[in-house]
Amino acid sequence: MKYAVVLGDGMADWKIPELGSKTCLEAAKAPLFDKLAPVSEVGLCKTVPDGFKPGSDVANMSVLGFNPADFYTGRSPLEAVSMGINLCPTDVTLRCNLVTLSEHEPYENKIMLDYSAGEITTGEAEELIKFIDEKLGDERFRFYAGISYRHCLIIKDGTTGATLTPPHDISDKPVAGHLPNGVNSNIYADLMKKSYELLKDHPVNLRRVKEGKKPANSIWLWGEGTKPALENFETLHNKKGGVISAVDLVKGIGMLAGMKIIEVDGITGNFDTNFTGKANAAADELLNGLDFVYIHMEAPDECGHHGDFKHKVYSIEKVDYVANTLIERLTGAGEDFAILICPDHPTPCAIKTHVSEPVPYMLYCNKARLANGARRYTEDEAEKTGTYVSDGHKLIERLFAVK
Repeated sequence: MKYAVVLGDGMADWKIPELGSKTCLEAAKAPLFDKLAPVSEVGLCKTVPDGFKPGSDVANMSVLGFNPADFYTGRSPLEAVSMGINLCPTDVTLRCNLVTLSEHEPYENKIMLDYSAGEITTGEAEELIKFIDEKLGDERFRFYAGISYRHCLIIKDGTTGATLTPPHDISDKPVAGHLPNGVNSNIYADLMKKSYELLKDHPVNLRRVKEGKKPANSIWLWGEGTKPALENFETLHNKKGGVISAVDLVKGIGMLAGMKIIEVDGITGNFDTNFTGKANAAADELLNGLDFVYIHMEAPDECGHHGDFKHKVYSIEKVDYVANTLIERLTGAGEDFAILICPDHPTPCAIKTHVSEPVPYMLYCNKARLANGARRYTEDEAEKTGTYVSDGHKLIERLFAVK
């Protein structure tokens, strides 16, 4: 028996007037979802426990079967591990976004124009982060370049306790009231302010502005944490598992859980990613020894953060395509399988950030009828079934219980 999670990050949404008061899931042309729903278990799952912020770190950890209450120590260490940074137990890590802030106000009054600096390229970002490390780094503070706008700051022998705001939570809003607070807040705020003075006239940004692109004119620190210790996935579930994702965060969870990280060319973490490559890589791994694959697609979430409901609908249609391609491959090979389709959390286009509301899930098996009354795979249909998983980390147990 083969198992898979097909996860559309941030796929759930609220009703959107421009879509005829439908959600993106309701508006999407998703023939596979429509075909599977009447013979699948469809319901709601609470992936973000009470007391936790609705981040992709917490939510993906839940869907992979790890209780955040037991294992969560912050977002950035998960990404740092995926980036190949060797963390010591006393290291403190922070996520370091390259962002676009408005230009003319004092730093405390600037507007968060873009949490991703216009989806800056990895090459440009690497040059900027290397420059920041040269100017602001030292034996204790080191900046490490990641992918696009996603980077890390590592503090040797650090302490935690700061209150930090994710930049995507304040898109198009003033940063006032959202600057670092608490332990080390003065240090973090000072680094951010100094970065603006260093980056605003950097040649990379001057070139981007000339080309009509948004400048990456500041770093933004958030997601403070320390290295967690996850249980080994295979030991926990007796399944050899793999992870496919363009996002360091999700790959980091997989690495810490001892799962295989499956590399796919051309994956970007947005709606221009290599969806076909992800689907075929998952099928190849399942047909060549793995028992379980976690296929993570960031595209719906990125579109939600930009309020781009048209591309979010498109991204959901591609998630449907990925699931269909995987099913066709497994069916053609004569394999029995069960697939869980879900988001990690909702990312409503109306507010451009995450919420903690339960997410709709669909559990399908090719050899067992799991129907519980749903007509389609949507938020409303999931609620109508009355099926509710209150502990998100137990959702994967429902998948593995299918034989």
